[in-house]
Amino acid sequence: MVIQGSNMAEAHPVGFQWVMEAKRRGAHIIHVDPRFTRTSALADTFVPLRAGSDIAFLGGLINHVLTGGHYFHEYVVSYTNAPMIVSEDFLDTEDLDGLFSGFAGGHYDATTWHYEGSRVNASAGERDHWDELFGPRGPESPSGWEGPTGGPE
Repeated sequence: MVIQGSNMAEAHPVGFQWVMEAKRRGAHIIHVDPRFTRTSALADTFVPLRAGSDIAFLGGLINHVLTGGHYFHEYVVSYTNAPMIVSEDFLDTEDLDGLFSGFAGGHYDATTWHYEGSRVNASAGERDHWDELFGPRGPESPSGWEGPTGGPE
């Protein structure tokens, strides 16, 4: 278990009790922080990073996990979007001088952001058929949504 940039033992003692329970059952605790704190004292390994080097450390950690196959492959394939391939129409910031594909008129059109072989609504932005599914959103209701019957939620 890696705890980075937090003195969890003091700042979040209720949650930290479960870290200690995991340690009691055999988990190894690694504390990554420039300061030696109470969390460091309770960890199995303390990594005293210099301020500003945390991203390089995380990159190295991720590289080690991926190249060594030290991850739960079945979980990643079954419960994450890792096996999905982004559409060939999508262009990243390296290709478009800091912008993603679909930027025009000060707003993004996310139609190129789908996964290959999948055409679902984007999870962000305005949804296509909101009003047809749920009724009109109105300023009268506290949340701005009037509900399927037209009245406030």
